[in-house]
Amino acid sequence: MRVLLLVTAFNGLTQRAWCALREAGHDVSVQLATSAADMIEGVRAAEPELIICPFLKDRVPAEVWQHWRTVIIHPGPVGDRGPSSLDWAIAEGARNWGVTALQAVEEMDAGPIWATRTISLPAAPPRKSSLYNGPVADAAMECILEAVTKAQDASFTPVPADGAPTETPGARPRPLMRQQDRSFDWSEPADQIIRRIRAADGAPGVCTEIGGLPVFAYDALPGIARHGRPGQILSRRQGAVLIGTGEGSIWLGHLRAAEPHHARAGIKLPATMLLGARLRGVPHSPVPPGTEPESPATYRQVRYRRAGAVGWLAFDFYNGAMAPGHCRRLLAALRHAVSQDTEVLVLRGGTDAFSNGIHLNVIEASSDPASAAWANIRAINEVCRDIITCTRQVVIAGYAGNAGAGGVMLGLGADIVAARDGIVLNPYYDMGLFGSELHTFTLPRRVGADQAQRLIDEKFPVSAAAAKSIGLVDEVGPRHPEAYAEWLAALAERESDVRTARQRRQAKARRLAAERVPLEVYEARELAEMSRDMYGDRSGFAEARRQFVRKVKPTETPARLRATTADPAPVRKKVHQRPLVRRAVPA
Repeated sequence: MRVLLLVTAFNGLTQRAWCALREAGHDVSVQLATSAADMIEGVRAAEPELIICPFLKDRVPAEVWQHWRTVIIHPGPVGDRGPSSLDWAIAEGARNWGVTALQAVEEMDAGPIWATRTISLPAAPPRKSSLYNGPVADAAMECILEAVTKAQDASFTPVPADGAPTETPGARPRPLMRQQDRSFDWSEPADQIIRRIRAADGAPGVCTEIGGLPVFAYDALPGIARHGRPGQILSRRQGAVLIGTGEGSIWLGHLRAAEPHHARAGIKLPATMLLGARLRGVPHSPVPPGTEPESPATYRQVRYRRAGAVGWLAFDFYNGAMAPGHCRRLLAALRHAVSQDTEVLVLRGGTDAFSNGIHLNVIEASSDPASAAWANIRAINEVCRDIITCTRQVVIAGYAGNAGAGGVMLGLGADIVAARDGIVLNPYYDMGLFGSELHTFTLPRRVGADQAQRLIDEKFPVSAAAAKSIGLVDEVGPRHPEAYAEWLAALAERESDVRTARQRRQAKARRLAAERVPLEVYEARELAEMSRDMYGDRSGFAEARRQFVRKVKPTETPARLRATTADPAPVRKKVHQRPLVRRAVPA
């Protein structure tokens, strides 16, 4: 059937719905909520049989919901209403929550019920962004697919909201959560402050003061107990700062200046970068001697551990963004891991995001963005090169979370790419950049030159299942994070058989030795193009970056999303051993 996704942004959940519905055979188009007039015009042009709103902050115009069946996906259980559902649930420690598909009517979140799901929340407060992209997104997908099925049944009638049972305690109409609802005092216990901050992560953050600077705080993790007055900056590490509280301490990884006149206002940045000279005299925090790799005793973005013949290199960068410092830390850990006598090396990214490539926020905040971007791409390319050329271990890239642009390309040089079911990959560049990460070498060798060109040019998201069907990934594991971890461990254990691992490594070494064009040539070609984008701004990188970092609302829906018909499952094509040919200026 013809389905229109009416959304505020083409975010991760919307992309996942877009992929799933197209793969199920539906004609799917997208309309961004740029204005009421645009929404009405877009709906008329699409002529949908059903409108679904997976992520919509704007009110649906009456002209739309009165004439087309419109289903809103609300991140709250039956009976819950309001724009801050997840914020309230986390802040108040709800143990059960829900997702509801309801029909749009005049009053927001008050329409008849099409589908609903209940989810469990952990006792430890999750980040709002993690909750949304994990359990909420999974429940939302079930509601979306159920709503589409019901829409094809002429006899279906949604249940009136006042007749639907409220099964979740605390479900009721709630107002927008404001900063006064989120505020805290540093003399409070660390766990209470962490709950407040995580209920606002990744937006809008919680307003506080650190080092005399008004900021919005994000990315909170518990620290070890330290002596020091509440609110004092105790130490720093890997871009984060440790703040004393009434009981314990808190690591804050990211901050945003709260004062509009601040030179870096509006940009969420690593905490140490924003605080700058205010950290003079604040000591660096080393890893305590004897600390186990998995210990939360100190802030650590990259961790390595061994389990028999398998080495595990885990990295988790906030929002998947990798500044030069992140790349250097990952490269150092990668080289340490490669020097070990293991048979297999697993590179496992975070559950929220595997990687999204270079750190656009850090670049935008730099006094010389072009040179900052250049340093960033050179740093991430070093990581990619070491992955591609590793022949001491069988390398498995474990994509546990979504990935985009260079973050997709990062792990493609691994021997085995293993993705978690339900993640979405965006294997293209859409920021006024040609792209690097040695993708002109790795991407055609995985999917074939024709398919590689199609992925780059069409700029569509790819589900894990579709990625496997075209060879972008090799294996797809379970959706549940713990089940995926167990599955990935079993995969690594199988590949660690001495004979199997040796054969795979030798085959890779032979392939690399047989390459007619050296790897350095591929990188040189990419960097030549990137230099024109970064220093010459030939494709609008500066403005595209500014709009992305400062979350400028788009003024129109990209043409490629307006009308896309369902495709059959892609067929894996023969791999051509030649460079990926790209236009000089990306579309």
